[in-house]
Amino acid sequence: MKKILYSLVLFASVSVFAQKNPSTKFAIANGNVGTVAMFDANKQYVQSVNMFKNSAALPQDLKKFSFLAENGLASVKFKKDYGTLDFISLAELNKQNSLDAETPVVIDGYEFTDTKINIFANLMENSEVKDYNGKKTLVITSPKK
Repeated sequence: MKKILYSLVLFASVSVFAQKNPSTKFAIANGNVGTVAMFDANKQYVQSVNMFKNSAALPQDLKKFSFLAENGLASVKFKKDYGTLDFISLAELNKQNSLDAETPVVIDGYEFTDTKINIFANLMENSEVKDYNGKKTLVITSPKK
């Protein structure tokens, strides 16, 4: 009986933890990942935003981010007189958290298997190492509006 109860609790916690946040809308700028909310908060640096409703509508340079297009995906272009926001690779974040560089990272329930992807520092409201599918994984939550 204890094994069944333990299995149910474990399954429930993994199910709740692994759920994608439906309010997160990702945005790509200069090949780096952020969120639409993050760029809305920094409108003074944004020249234009192109929104794509689904992965089929993505241009070739955004195809590698198609797994993020579930709620749409935005392409952001900075103003010419502004450089860019600070960014870091997921592999480097893993190293900073004493994880193998190739360990997938979870951001708002979305699993990033390519740790060569860069994210903007403003994307991280909270980050912690948690057990995900039986493996220590860096889990990042993004700020909300």
